[in-house]
Amino acid sequence: MKRYSFMIIACSLMLAIAGMTGCTRYLDRAPAADVSPTDAFINFNNFQGFTEELYSLVPEYTSKTWACNWILGDEIIHKTGVTWLNEQLDNGDSWSWTTGEWISWLDAPGYNPDPTTGFGKGLWPNSWYGIHKANLGLANIDKLSGTQEEKDLIKGQLLFFRGWFHFELMTYWGGLPFIDTVLSPSVKLEIPRLSCQAMADRVASDFRAAADLLPINWDNTDAGKATLGKNQLRLTKLAALGYLGKNYLYAGSPLMNRSSTGNAGFDANYCKKSAEAFAELLKLVDNGQTWVKLADFSHYSDLFYTNGGSFIPGYPEAIFQNPVYSSWFAGCPWGPSSVFAEGNIGGGYASPNARFVENYGMANGLPIDDPESGYNPNDPWVNRDPRFYHDIVIDRDQIIKGSAPADKEKFRYANLATNGFSRDNSAIGRTGYLLRKLTPMTANNIDNFPNNYMHLSYMRLADVYLMYAEAVLQGYGSATSTGPDYISAEAALNKVRARCGAGMVAAKFVADKEKFMSEIIRERAMELGFEEEFRYNDLRRWLLAGQLKYREKTAIDFDRDVNGKPINIKERVLVTRKFEDKNYWLPLKINDVNLYLEFPQNPGY
Repeated sequence: MKRYSFMIIACSLMLAIAGMTGCTRYLDRAPAADVSPTDAFINFNNFQGFTEELYSLVPEYTSKTWACNWILGDEIIHKTGVTWLNEQLDNGDSWSWTTGEWISWLDAPGYNPDPTTGFGKGLWPNSWYGIHKANLGLANIDKLSGTQEEKDLIKGQLLFFRGWFHFELMTYWGGLPFIDTVLSPSVKLEIPRLSCQAMADRVASDFRAAADLLPINWDNTDAGKATLGKNQLRLTKLAALGYLGKNYLYAGSPLMNRSSTGNAGFDANYCKKSAEAFAELLKLVDNGQTWVKLADFSHYSDLFYTNGGSFIPGYPEAIFQNPVYSSWFAGCPWGPSSVFAEGNIGGGYASPNARFVENYGMANGLPIDDPESGYNPNDPWVNRDPRFYHDIVIDRDQIIKGSAPADKEKFRYANLATNGFSRDNSAIGRTGYLLRKLTPMTANNIDNFPNNYMHLSYMRLADVYLMYAEAVLQGYGSATSTGPDYISAEAALNKVRARCGAGMVAAKFVADKEKFMSEIIRERAMELGFEEEFRYNDLRRWLLAGQLKYREKTAIDFDRDVNGKPINIKERVLVTRKFEDKNYWLPLKINDVNLYLEFPQNPGY
């Protein structure tokens, strides 16, 4: 900690100037900014330029890594013989988040101030730098000469980012010091680590204040007129409320509650606070006060990729996203989740875990293991949830869209049977499935890889509905409770299902708190799987990551009958993740925990 504070304080004059280049498309620097760092704070134009560097500190995890290497949960398994972080976690090695710069978006050798690329962005170093920069801005907020709106916009963004970086650190490493001042190198560091809930309380204060200052829509502000129609990525009241609710929900979840109090259950009071924050956000959506809404299922893919289009993926559902950079893998056969037809030539080394695919229920809304679901294990891919067909490539799916040479025509349809040509048991297709959620089907070596850009949201509206449902259930004890004068948990979950046309939650699940929670767990898997770290963090905060069914990554082996139907279907375990109780948190860097006594290592490391 001391090492970071000394570095950033010593460089503060240089960084105050460099920070103003963080969004040159928005505003120009003052003519004297290169010689006087105080110019960064004298007017809105310059202060906004200073503030916008904070946006560039948010890691773009899909550019930092590739081949779905940002996914740390149970959704995927990679080709054999690789050393990516997902595989290291499977081996029980949580230290690997920092043992190789290229291996994870959680770390990087140092801060990279280049705003034109997503490379070099590591959550751990960027968070400490971002906290310092936010504190530096807040310490100088009184120097800003401008309208009240301009002052509110600057302060709201600074408070949001200070809260956000602390929240992200807590999510992966547990309770840490909360830094709310500009640290001086002359002051002895004795800032203690807080409990998760104590840290969450401090974070909540920042998010609440930010929500009260930020606009619902930048287009409706005088300052936002400078970038009218291009404000999709800017912080809003909705982002602050969304993270206020998420912060409280995490604080009330079993892992954080156990870490703070020893109680491994949900904390109802924190869950109620979470539900209140989410309700405030969702009422703005319901009243049409924001452009944010659930995307139509016919445009569901627009939430994840462009397929050659010129828009930013995520609209109109994204609530918080990192900046858009020119991605190195646009149109590249080694993109994070490309589908390959001809013997899987190229990259695309990630396959969906067959065990995770079982989360996708039936079209009637029931899980496949429910006796009333209609699921037929001998014909397993019929009448499944619509998201199953959107996300997963199954045997005999059409892969090639355009014309193909005669000798390539056989590759038009996937052959994922045990000995099929789409099945590489050491690489892609090794589980009997391919992934199609994040890239178009034309991302193959015959349809020539469209100029596709993938951009995933840190928070989107469907996630909020599902977090709200969980907060109401655990805060008020019932799926039918309307909680903070808003809709019930049942209604919130069903909004997400209704969007894709799946069946509503069955009454027998609604009537039982534990069964309804199991449906929330499954719904979050179907809706948010393969995106960012929703699943990894969910399984950890629920204290479920150690259970065997979430540690096993499997394949399905099968043959085809004369009609092409799957027969002799068997599940085979490929990998069982090694997991101890200590693995619920990542370890802190050894050099950092040796800085001072009040900054100890996480238990077990």
